[in-house]
Amino acid sequence: MTKPHRPKKVPLPSKQDVLDFIRSQPGRIGKRELARAFNLKGADKITLKAILKELEHDGAVQRGAKKRFARPGALPEVAVVEITGTDTDGELLARMVGWDQEGRPPRIFIAPWSRGDLTVGVGDRVLAKLRRVKDDAYEGKPIRVVGEAKARVLGVFEMLPDGTGRIHPTSRKEKADYLVPRGESAGAEPGELVLCDLLPGRVFGLRPVTVKERLGRLGEPKSVSLVAIHANDIPFVFPPEAVAQAAAAGPAEMAHRVDLRDIPLVTIDGEDARDFDDAVWAEPDTDPANPGGWHCIVAIADVSWYVRPGDALDREAFKRGNSVYFPDRVVPMLPEELSNGWCSLKPDENRGCLAVHFWLDKDGHKKRHRFVRAMMRSAARLTYAQVQAARDGTTDELTGPLLTPVITPLYQAWAALLAARLRRGVLELDIPERKVDIDAAGKVRSISPRPRFDSHRLIEDFMIQANVCAAEELERVNKPCMYRIHDQPSIEKLDGLREFLKSMDLSLPKGQGVKPGQFNLILEKVKGSVHEVLVNEVVLRSQAQAVYSPENIGHFGLGLARYAHFTSPIRRYADLLVHRALVSGLKLGDGGLPPDCLPEFPGWGEHISGTERRAAAAEREAVDRYVTGFLSDRVGATFAAKVSGVTRFGLFVTLAETGADGIIPIAQLPDDYWQHDEARHCLVGSRTRRVWQLGQALNVVLTEANTLTGSMVFKIEGETPRGSRPAKSLYRGRRPRS
Repeated sequence: MTKPHRPKKVPLPSKQDVLDFIRSQPGRIGKRELARAFNLKGADKITLKAILKELEHDGAVQRGAKKRFARPGALPEVAVVEITGTDTDGELLARMVGWDQEGRPPRIFIAPWSRGDLTVGVGDRVLAKLRRVKDDAYEGKPIRVVGEAKARVLGVFEMLPDGTGRIHPTSRKEKADYLVPRGESAGAEPGELVLCDLLPGRVFGLRPVTVKERLGRLGEPKSVSLVAIHANDIPFVFPPEAVAQAAAAGPAEMAHRVDLRDIPLVTIDGEDARDFDDAVWAEPDTDPANPGGWHCIVAIADVSWYVRPGDALDREAFKRGNSVYFPDRVVPMLPEELSNGWCSLKPDENRGCLAVHFWLDKDGHKKRHRFVRAMMRSAARLTYAQVQAARDGTTDELTGPLLTPVITPLYQAWAALLAARLRRGVLELDIPERKVDIDAAGKVRSISPRPRFDSHRLIEDFMIQANVCAAEELERVNKPCMYRIHDQPSIEKLDGLREFLKSMDLSLPKGQGVKPGQFNLILEKVKGSVHEVLVNEVVLRSQAQAVYSPENIGHFGLGLARYAHFTSPIRRYADLLVHRALVSGLKLGDGGLPPDCLPEFPGWGEHISGTERRAAAAEREAVDRYVTGFLSDRVGATFAAKVSGVTRFGLFVTLAETGADGIIPIAQLPDDYWQHDEARHCLVGSRTRRVWQLGQALNVVLTEANTLTGSMVFKIEGETPRGSRPAKSLYRGRRPRS
């Protein structure tokens, strides 16, 4: 009897097979297309579903609308994009509106489009159909104009002979000028920094604007930070009702507070610190059951006493999200009457605080903790340099009397915290920070690496322990917590890092359980070598970005299962939320969370994560402009530098002397066809096989310093550039038709 024919069993795809197929597709792809591609039927589709769930959890793919999958960073097939400028060939460039992922968004080239007398140009938002043409590049075919990219333009005014004007934008992302029609200049004078509103309509030519605010001349004191403030839409004028509320504030009530005024708590900050909201103290634990242990206190200004949910101060603080720090000024989250007044822990003045006691054993394990609402009186305002000098044997009038009773116990307790830190394997990246010193006239005196002492690490570890206590306490009392979360690196980033390390005879173990300590071992191997800066940079770029969220996934970089920001409510709204939750959960009086706010926490987390990114971008821009102004009279000079970034369009370099950043365009490299090796972070010459790699030391010549945009252009000393001929296009051969 003939056996019935059975179809041959199709082998199930592996996790890597599915990932490779998704990566190969130009757009997003659903489970139905995947099942068809691998000829999966019945129960095999359940296996496919499990594989997709694993890949999504690992960060190797992302799920979009209608459960369609793509590689992380992939764009949807149709999206709203913002036209930002043009490339060297005059083609329009765009970026996706609402990009919220890590890393640089893919490039979008917009095909020519017009309808009647309307055409798309810089500043427009269009709904576009997207088609991937390379891993990090898309072609966009406009469907319709849906709006303008921004309502306001910041730039420098120029008057033309015909009575019209031009606005040269301060943003380096905007390549085109703007037109000021006759009668729309508001009396602006040539060279003035102005804020403009876009005028309606678009015709062929420059986009028209009207001057709304004159901000003084570029180059005047404080104009640099003004540019960064306006360019990033940072609120900097407090509404009258918030100012009035802050002015009416007074001393915190003593009722229901624990009295800590006899304990010599001290603040330790930088010389240029503008707010003092945390104080510390430590003593040996007197409990005989804890020999060699420590009793520590971290006291934090009681901002929740003054800023109540929904009031004028709270609304403005939430809008700002955090304070923003520039070399010449600070844009505070709270008015000065609070940030430098009743919420600043000034020496010898009574201040309300929220304090946490914690007890450590001799090895740094926390045995217990306790939160109190208290009244304190700071014994001294100390600086990091002062405290470190005292610890090293050089005291002054202030630190001398405090050395034995206060400073020495703090260092001894920190030794226990440091031992615990080393055991859990905190990611220890060494990325230098720049200090820009500004004189009274607003000019840069010097730019230097910011010193890093053990006293910095002491305060950092005391604050981390207090933050852990806050997160644990909110879980214990079952109150919502705004966690500070930091995910582990994605599979894709880890694969790229391993590929790079392999080229340097270094390795990162494979497996699900990557730990910060594994990165530290690599960093230790290259410490002191020529590759130290390079490897630190690449490891940093492999990391995820820390954000705020009510959903806890732990903090990978700190090696902690739970972590929240508690220690800076003057300057971070996240910390104020944590304070309010503690006040509510521990029944510490007024100023707690509203009872019905839990559904709001996810949105609040996204908002304050966004304001944090906005502040960081503004701070970087301001420093870049100050540094560019500082070096603008040294065009033609040679500097020692290292390659800090490698892209298809050139090299980013960082100067050794000042930490200043700039670009070497690909047209300034020697004549060759330069191919971008993303895995090895380098450009390789097709003909010469020369290599320009991340971290490589170079001598560079400054060829351009644009103080308007804060950008600098360099060339490599001793090399003959390709010249003025345009760089090779992204597209080889004929451009794709729209």
